[in-house]
Amino acid sequence: MSEPVKSLPSPTSSGGHPAGSDTYKGWLYKWTNYLKGYQRRWFVLSNGLLSYYRTQAEMAHTCRGTITLATAHIEVGDTCHLVLTSGGRNYHLKATSDGESQRWVSALQQAKANTTHMMHQSDDSGDEAPVPQPDRALTQGALKTLASKLDDLSTCNELIGKHGTALQRSLSELEDLRTATDGTDKLKTVNERATLFRITSNAMINACRDFLDVAETHSRKWQRALQYEREQRHHLEETIEQLAKQHNSLERAWREAPSTHSDGGERRREGDASDENEDTEFFDAMEDSPAFITVTATDHTQHRSVRVDPGSDNMQRRRVRRSRIPDKPNYSLNLWSIMKNCIGKELSKIPMPVNFNEPLSMLQRLTEDLEYSDLLDRAARCESSLEQMCLVAAFSVSSYSTTIHRTAKPFNPLLGETYELDRLDDFGYRSICEQVSHHPPAAAHHVMSQRGWTLWQEITIDSKFRGKYISVMPLGCIHLQFHSSGNHYVWGKVTSTVHNIIVGKLWIDQSGDIEIVNHRTKDTCHLKFVPYSYFSRDLPRKVTGVVADSEGTAHHILSGTWDEKMESAKIVESSRGCGGSEGKQKTVYQTLQPKLLWKKYPLPENAENMHFFSSLALTLNEPEEGVAPTDSRLRPDQRLMESGLWDEANAHKQRLEERQRLERRKREAQATQALEEGQDFEGFQPLWFERRTDDSTGESTYVYRGGYWESKDRQDWSQCPDIF
Repeated sequence: MSEPVKSLPSPTSSGGHPAGSDTYKGWLYKWTNYLKGYQRRWFVLSNGLLSYYRTQAEMAHTCRGTITLATAHIEVGDTCHLVLTSGGRNYHLKATSDGESQRWVSALQQAKANTTHMMHQSDDSGDEAPVPQPDRALTQGALKTLASKLDDLSTCNELIGKHGTALQRSLSELEDLRTATDGTDKLKTVNERATLFRITSNAMINACRDFLDVAETHSRKWQRALQYEREQRHHLEETIEQLAKQHNSLERAWREAPSTHSDGGERRREGDASDENEDTEFFDAMEDSPAFITVTATDHTQHRSVRVDPGSDNMQRRRVRRSRIPDKPNYSLNLWSIMKNCIGKELSKIPMPVNFNEPLSMLQRLTEDLEYSDLLDRAARCESSLEQMCLVAAFSVSSYSTTIHRTAKPFNPLLGETYELDRLDDFGYRSICEQVSHHPPAAAHHVMSQRGWTLWQEITIDSKFRGKYISVMPLGCIHLQFHSSGNHYVWGKVTSTVHNIIVGKLWIDQSGDIEIVNHRTKDTCHLKFVPYSYFSRDLPRKVTGVVADSEGTAHHILSGTWDEKMESAKIVESSRGCGGSEGKQKTVYQTLQPKLLWKKYPLPENAENMHFFSSLALTLNEPEEGVAPTDSRLRPDQRLMESGLWDEANAHKQRLEERQRLERRKREAQATQALEEGQDFEGFQPLWFERRTDDSTGESTYVYRGGYWESKDRQDWSQCPDIF
């Protein structure tokens, strides 16, 4: 009935994988409601997630639900029952036998333990602070005392075993006595050994009492310390919430009387400008990477980068595209009233009106990463792979600059939806995206440039609503290959977090690490997006990085912010510096003057009333002739929202979502029928992309199969589905 999880004994039922598999599968009965009672479901336990389906065939296209074991509580009931509690919801499950129930419980508990262990190992949130030295000394002393008492217990245990054996032997000999003389001697021996046993037992009892006293004493101290920390944390949370409310009130007052603050705004802009004139940049230690400090060398032979201005002669050939869209209506809606019952759910599964959307789909947001494609054009002309890596790293950071004010949610693409961006005449590239999966939502993207590079990626969005903030975790890899050198770069994305869901002004932050690898030369770049903290002195939205060769030798230092600019400084000398935190030594790098790699373009005029769209974003949804009938530009709900007709947009959004649900149920019925007839069912297959194994990374990903631009040239869209 089930397949074994790793390190668990293999069950005897047929169809199981060998004992070494990382996945545990089988049938369980799940409580649905009082009308239908328990219903048979196919459960799959993998990577700390328990997913369930109506049938095995559904694994190819539809998941009915997923339980995260890291935060779940497992309770074993009677008569083959077990209850999982996760996210405030109870899942009542029932196995077919006691043995099957025990195997599932063992698999779930082991998977939960493994997941929790991995979370502790990979946690880089920065919430945990080092234990103060006095508390650490006290804790170490208590542990030593307990260890000493435990040694006493072990010694007493050995003596009790030894004397108990001797006493038992003497009693046996006493039973076999024949003469009175022998009896007197043996009785004396028995009394002596009984006395030794009694003394050792008393010592054992005293040692246990001492061990228990020490443990209880320190347990009470630790409980008081823990309670104090909880109270302090609660007080801090209340203080921060009050500050957020005050900040919100001040912003409202400023909007009502902005003229009284104009002088302060000018002074602030002057201060910001002066901050940019600093010549020296100091870097703190980075987690899981060599700590370093940079010192600018007094070498005046620095290189300066040239940035093409949008108004220069090189830009005059570009087609004139729209520079504005209708202003966003001022609709007020309480986000908390809608989302308070959705805590812990995936953001893509929360039904929300278009009031919280922006008039772009996720496919268009993915294409918007190409706003600074000129960085890749410059990188394609680089002869040094290390300098090329610097430009690739700047490009990976630049994709986040458009998100600083973009707290709205893009439209979830329909399955089979596409989006093309043809900029051959303007920027030398063509881009095509397709939604290849709906649960989980995944999009495939391919860009071909005539200026010497090709980019492709498959991105799956995993998002959670946590109450006060929303976390969006993009999963998948971005591939970039340069035609002349064959350099193949691979990297991922960091976590985006939208804060102040409950109270205050929404704001977004990017945090995490990006590891860029050149699979041809083995050069690497480690980028760290420093998370914002109320108590940190770091520059907000700070990004630091180190570019190293295949031997691990650092050659360039990267610095900047993900919303403004990135610079690189070439390392000319390195040495070991003074000790850092926790006794770690920092590496001191002496560098040349930093040169500008990338700087953000200014936003268009009136951007605050146009969803804070950049110049490129304003053109993404511009109507264009000849595109596929599945193109995001043709979505009626998105088009109506852009025009300011939000009520009509909501009606069309509900219609499209219901139609998509009907299509999904139709595919499920086909899969069930194929399973009953013993036939294979492939499920949904993308039209322009196919799954292949990448030669460099060995990973399976969706890649462009070709044919889209040829179909566009012929205007033959007969194979496209009708999704709108």
